[in-house]
Amino acid sequence: MKRATFILLLLFLFSSLFGKSFTEYYTDFKNANSLHDVEKIKILIDELSKETSDASVLAVYCNALTEYANWGVKEEEKEKIYSQAVEVGKKAVEIDPDNGYAHYVLGAAIGRLAQFKGIVQSLFMLGDFDKHISKAIELDPSLYTAYIAMGMRYRDVPWPMNNYKKSEYYLKKAAEIEPGYVNAYYELGVLYKVWKKYDRAREMFEKVIEMPLHPDWIEQGKQAKIDAKKELDSLK
Repeated sequence: MKRATFILLLLFLFSSLFGKSFTEYYTDFKNANSLHDVEKIKILIDELSKETSDASVLAVYCNALTEYANWGVKEEEKEKIYSQAVEVGKKAVEIDPDNGYAHYVLGAAIGRLAQFKGIVQSLFMLGDFDKHISKAIELDPSLYTAYIAMGMRYRDVPWPMNNYKKSEYYLKKAAEIEPGYVNAYYELGVLYKVWKKYDRAREMFEKVIEMPLHPDWIEQGKQAKIDAKKELDSLK
């Protein structure tokens, strides 16, 4: 009995000294982000802020900060947190330049910060966004969210930097990689609407409404279904 207690104590001390693994942190992040659980993601961010040397763990930290800013804070707090996410992402990429996930989260943080700053500032940041999202896809072609980011980039920037065919390619690729990701079809619907391909837009929005929610994106998927219904109403 004493031996078992001693072993458990050693395991506890080991985990306290060396922290969680990337997989454990990433699982905690996915769970908190899926449910938009503010308290859980704040606790996770606090834990991650103590990690400074592992590129993959820093990438989770960057991702958590960006998503927390997306849905967990007031408007006036967003820019500061997006900026913090960018700095953390830069550190992750500096430590491991061949980490596709690190490049993705840095690109995503840059994109969100650019969107928040407005159209003029965002154009100055477009080169960095393109560089990191493209590198993420090159290093890890399974990162479906990187394809989503690139698809939205080619759809949403002003002419002559937009390209609807490229946007369609990237968004369709995301849906091919992760067919259950609701927002891939929602973003395609938005693309087809601005492209004036209204029948295809309706098809995508109807698909969003009918699809089951993705377990990693529950709250985001719920919002996509609400927005898809509004988009369908606007197309009547």
